[in-house]
Amino acid sequence: MNCVFCDLPAGRILGQNEYAVWVRDGFPVSRGHSLVIPRRHLASFFETSGDERTALMTLLDTARAAAIAEFQPAGFNIGVNDGVAAGQTVTHLHIHLIPRYAGDVPDPRGGVRWVLPEYADYWTRS
Repeated sequence: MNCVFCDLPAGRILGQNEYAVWVRDGFPVSRGHSLVIPRRHLASFFETSGDERTALMTLLDTARAAAIAEFQPAGFNIGVNDGVAAGQTVTHLHIHLIPRYAGDVPDPRGGVRWVLPEYADYWTRS
């Protein structure tokens, strides 16, 4: 099996624990965009064990603290594309931590809701 997340070069790993690793995204959408990835090859967040989920969240906290220290973002989007219909292109679970910056888009309201643009803007609908 060829999986980019199962075969990560050691030099890309910024943090790790027994069940997960943290890396910067290879195709970042913002400064500090990180991925938290389970060591075990699985496609869905819903396949993780309790221990894996705890480890993933611990590294997510670590990645957030590092982004704050290095880049001083004003906020974060956290996301998982779980399944092809949800946009998953690498079938190894990974959690995106996307730092957000004041003014990075004209109107950030709705955040992750914009994955379905026609339903995102609920605040101006009648």
